[in-house]
Amino acid sequence: MKIWCCLCFTVEDEPEKEDKEAIMKEGDFVNKDNSEGVMENDDEETGEVPPLALVANESGRDDHLRMFEGMVQAMRGGTHWDESVCVGALDTLRAAIRNPRWSEGETSSASVADEDGDHDSHHKRAKVHSFSHDFHYAMAMSSGAGNSSSSVDRNYSISQGSNVPYQSETFFHNFTPNNGGEENPFESGSGKDDESDNGVTSKTDDFEVRMDLTDDLLHMVFSFLDHINLCRAAIVCRQWRAASAHEDFWRCLNFENRNISVEQFDDICWRYPNATELNISGTPAIHLLVMTAISSLRNLEALTLGKGQIGDIFFHSLADCQMLKSLTINDATLGNGIQEITINHDRLRHLELTKCRVMRISIRCPQLEMLSMKRSNMAQAVLNSPLLRDLDLGSCHKLSDAAIRSAATSCPQLESLDMSNCSCVSDETLREIALTCANLHVLNASYCPNVSLESVRLPMLTVLKLHSCEGITSASMVAIAHSYMLEVLELDNCNLLTSVILDLPRLQNISLVHCRKFADLNLRTLMLSSIMVSNCSVLHRISITSNSLQKLSLQKQESLTTLALQCPSLQEVDLTDCESLTNSICNVFSDGGGCPMLKALVLENCESLTAVRFCSTSLVSLSLVGCRGITSLELTCPYLEQVSLDGCDHLESAAFSPVGLRSLNLGICPKLDALNIDAPNMGLLELKGCGVLSEASINCPLLTSLDASFCSQLRDDCLSATAASCPLIESLILMSCPSVGSDGLYSLRWLPNLTQLDLSYTFLMSLKPVFESCIKLKVLKLQACKYLSDSSLEPLYKEGALPALQELDLSYGTLCQSAIEELLSFCTHLTHVSLNGCVNMHDLNWGSSGGQPPVSSRISVPSGIFSLEYVHEPVECGNRLLQNLNCVGCSNIRKVHIPAAAGCFHLSSLNLSLSANLKDVEVACFNLCFLNLSNCSSLEVLKLECPKLTSLFLQSCNMDEAAVEAAISKCSMLETLDVRFCPKICPLSMGRLRVACPSLKRIFSSLSPQS
Repeated sequence: MKIWCCLCFTVEDEPEKEDKEAIMKEGDFVNKDNSEGVMENDDEETGEVPPLALVANESGRDDHLRMFEGMVQAMRGGTHWDESVCVGALDTLRAAIRNPRWSEGETSSASVADEDGDHDSHHKRAKVHSFSHDFHYAMAMSSGAGNSSSSVDRNYSISQGSNVPYQSETFFHNFTPNNGGEENPFESGSGKDDESDNGVTSKTDDFEVRMDLTDDLLHMVFSFLDHINLCRAAIVCRQWRAASAHEDFWRCLNFENRNISVEQFDDICWRYPNATELNISGTPAIHLLVMTAISSLRNLEALTLGKGQIGDIFFHSLADCQMLKSLTINDATLGNGIQEITINHDRLRHLELTKCRVMRISIRCPQLEMLSMKRSNMAQAVLNSPLLRDLDLGSCHKLSDAAIRSAATSCPQLESLDMSNCSCVSDETLREIALTCANLHVLNASYCPNVSLESVRLPMLTVLKLHSCEGITSASMVAIAHSYMLEVLELDNCNLLTSVILDLPRLQNISLVHCRKFADLNLRTLMLSSIMVSNCSVLHRISITSNSLQKLSLQKQESLTTLALQCPSLQEVDLTDCESLTNSICNVFSDGGGCPMLKALVLENCESLTAVRFCSTSLVSLSLVGCRGITSLELTCPYLEQVSLDGCDHLESAAFSPVGLRSLNLGICPKLDALNIDAPNMGLLELKGCGVLSEASINCPLLTSLDASFCSQLRDDCLSATAASCPLIESLILMSCPSVGSDGLYSLRWLPNLTQLDLSYTFLMSLKPVFESCIKLKVLKLQACKYLSDSSLEPLYKEGALPALQELDLSYGTLCQSAIEELLSFCTHLTHVSLNGCVNMHDLNWGSSGGQPPVSSRISVPSGIFSLEYVHEPVECGNRLLQNLNCVGCSNIRKVHIPAAAGCFHLSSLNLSLSANLKDVEVACFNLCFLNLSNCSSLEVLKLECPKLTSLFLQSCNMDEAAVEAAISKCSMLETLDVRFCPKICPLSMGRLRVACPSLKRIFSSLSPQS
């Protein structure tokens, strides 16, 4: 007999009615003695290829089993192989078997099997090889020499048929490549194919390995396959077909939504009589199929039906299936829909009748433990199941209150009852259930409007769900309080509920969502671990006592004013958008308030808070974001590491003493005028924008960075006290602090590690305090210090003040040309200089004597040292360390001349953009990489000898193409050139620039973003 591909029955797989009979006749085998059967191809009907017969010797079979080495190794090493590779390999092997080329003088294992009647596969050794060497050849065979269709594009159709009676008929599958009527490439073999095959076989002999494909090994491998892959494996060879057909793999038969006929199903049942699970939901003729299953599958334990009409005879015959333990019927009509259905079975334990249509149902199953009739429309249900523990009557709208009462009270061992959406259920029914079902643990009475729990006592209840029960009020809490074993309570959408007062020692989870009139919650439960209270618009008081609660979230309780907590394990509290909370909430979360383990507190957008004071030895994180009403903040939390004050723009006084903060940003509190900080671990403090801050006591011994910019009221005494208490400050920003004077700057001598100082936009007239107090200063910013005289910087270049200074910013100052020239000439240790917007700067001419370094530092440079032949030669450099020079927006500068003799060997970046009157630029710097001349509209002369220049920006310059071409011709490493908005440069002539500088990679022009 033959194996069905039992999971491939679809509507498309059925042959046309007019062709089915012919196919069935042609598919029958002549050799009826062969109990195994063979696979046929539809193309054999033409007679061009003889019927398949596995009568070949062993060596020929080995040649074509090599391609399965990769598959076998994958199965032995894991549980899955690539399905596409598997299908291609199987097709190739089948084609090879259909065109056998066997050697003479050897005996076929298949012949031996036919003669002996016993297929001894334990001695069969298949010769296999790696896919990495020969799988390409295998796929070439499957594609066919004369076929234009690719094997990847083929899909295989399945046809089936029979022409002999039951128990002796032969069922088969014809796997045919769907090539639109073209000739089967597997049958178009030629001598060339033979030669090619022999050649490849000879080439792969070195890679051959031998492995025993015993039945035990195949059984182990096939145990990882699903039914579809088992069917595919069955077409490989006789041994694989026998292994894949083992009943261990076919104990669970799943034909859900498959188009399988009665004859096919009958043969399957005859083939696998020991199947224990069957699913025929959604199959045609489901009534006939299930009757066949009952009569054939005597060991059936689980049966799933649905999507059809189940006749009354099925339920009468159900008792014949003695091993049945589970029956599931979904979306079906039982009987004719108006008659009474009786289900009688002695061993049935699990019964589901979901969404079924029946008038009356009677169930007599003494061993039944679980019964679900959810969403079924029966009007009456009679139960005789004394051991029933789980009953689900959810959404049985036609069941009356009396019917539900009768069904539930007939099950004295009931532990779980679901009667949600049964609108007719009354308190009387619940009272009788409580008297009869003493072991009831789970009750779901959601969406039952008549339930109020009046006089209902359920002491053993652990789970109670009362969603959207309009009858539940505060009086119902008396009945719930008697359920002292209760663990889960859900009261969502109980619109008449006004208060919940419960003392339940075992309660762990309570849910109160969208209770519109709910105003008071009082819980006393030692084991409470989760509470969900949301969208209760009138809730104003909450009192919780619990030893297990660790996280409490009460977001968007707009009316909440009073919160009392006795929760020793509580660690996280979220009260976001509780707008009515008052200052008394601070006592709840301070020491002695009932939350000794609290670590994280969120009070975001609590706008009624005005004076916040916390004293906690456990608090680690505090968020007051959006609390606009806070004017006073006092935190005594020694382990507090994070505090967020964004949006607290009315904060006037703040005290952090002590706290464990490592950083603090108060720049978002513009009205802060008094500050006291005692933070032994703080390293970063930002007071930027505290314009009215006049009193500040900062005691942070580990503070390294202080930003007090725009603190216009910060005075010298405050700066002096901070310098004395914070000796480790390295960066100090006092930008726009006009009240800071010489006394405050002299106090900086207490900061031995100060390396960065920003005094921009101040009214300083002398820098003497800075030169005397900040000996280790590396960065000094003096932007827009317009009251500094030309002689104020003389100690820098005449007396050697600040010897460690590296960066100097004099942007937008009023220094004269001579002061700037002397500074650049003699302060050779500067690495970064900014002279942006210096209107008194006319020229930057280091070719004159004034621009030369001191005689001791001058170098002798040959005139041709920057020619291309010297690019890779080492150059002797002077001691000028300047790396970055910015002269942006110097409107009066006209000429920039930096020759090689200036000694700017380290200069790598030069920015002269927005210098509208700049006309002449001559630069010869060996290491210059970046040059910006954008918006220099008067630029006429550009001479560059910068062999390492990589980026040149000439936006909005009036230079012509010839000048630019000449300028970049000596820049052998230039990669980026920007000539956008240059009116004299045509975007179509970019090729000339590339010829002048072959290293160019990117040219930006006006008409093309990048060329």
